[in-house]
Amino acid sequence: MSCGEPHEKDCSEVLDHLYEYLDREMPAGECADFQVHLDECSPCLEKYGLEQAVKKLVKRCCGHDDVPSDLRSKVMGRIELIRAGETVPEVSVFEQAKKEQAERAQEDAAASAAEEGTGPADATGSTDARTGAARAE
Repeated sequence: MSCGEPHEKDCSEVLDHLYEYLDREMPAGECADFQVHLDECSPCLEKYGLEQAVKKLVKRCCGHDDVPSDLRSKVMGRIELIRAGETVPEVSVFEQAKKEQAERAQEDAAASAAEEGTGPADATGSTDARTGAARAE
């Protein structure tokens, strides 16, 4: 997309980095260049306004979901790998986070069972406990 007018910063470059600008993840000097472009270019300003509205709508509708605490850092780590041109692991960040969360839940359950003095078999009603009860009768 281009308005046909010459700009210091090309419209395609502005649109490629629009979310960095919206999310305030862009260096201050580049933000100033973007603002100058948006002030001069009505098609880009219109696209900015649309994306800003979508972002607000998503935040309003989906902003209450709990996200694993380490997910953001993992996503940002992947973004940095991509920007640096490095290879990205095959497993999605979301799948990796789910796997780690399940592992933590298993570890917590095992620790809980250990604190109560029962092993995993005892916590589920082990054969030994049932056998002992049958012998007592």
